[in-house]
Amino acid sequence: MDTKNIMIVGVGGQGTLLASKLLGCVLLNEGYDVKVSEVHGMSQRGGSVVTYVRYGDKVYSPVIDKGEADIIISFEELEAARWIEYLKPEGQIITNTQQVEPMPVITGSAEYPESLIEKMEKAGAQVDAKDFLALADEAGSSKAVNIALMGRLSKYFPEIEAQKWQEAMEAVVPPKFLELNKKAFELGANA
Repeated sequence: MDTKNIMIVGVGGQGTLLASKLLGCVLLNEGYDVKVSEVHGMSQRGGSVVTYVRYGDKVYSPVIDKGEADIIISFEELEAARWIEYLKPEGQIITNTQQVEPMPVITGSAEYPESLIEKMEKAGAQVDAKDFLALADEAGSSKAVNIALMGRLSKYFPEIEAQKWQEAMEAVVPPKFLELNKKAFELGANA
């Protein structure tokens, strides 16, 4: 199979690294060669964070170039728009509708862009936008937004059984948060 490329983008502290660990675990368990590369911006300060996940029969590099991503999973709208040039034509974006204000917006020197989802669709992206933060809250913690997004991503992998995602969660999520995360995953998958 050809190499497939997934980018997970967000803001520091949103759980992008756990999400990439979960995805990598599922894909490895399915027998794919998997490469994961984490790029931290000012993650400690709420800055942009991106993780590349590449999988296939044989993957030689963990890096995704512009125009190569099959799917972008975004923890908030502006990050999805920021990375859209990495998406393949007609590629898929799965985004949380949450809006995290970057520093220029907080300080008043800029405004948060409007109509980002419509703009991404006009640019040719397929956009699956939902309030995954609300689903995480419903599961019991806003911190589970990453796993709610992974639940949604699972719908784009119909060949991977739900049980395989559960097993991967059991491998990467600390036991005391497992039931909460399983609920968030299910809510995201069925959103």
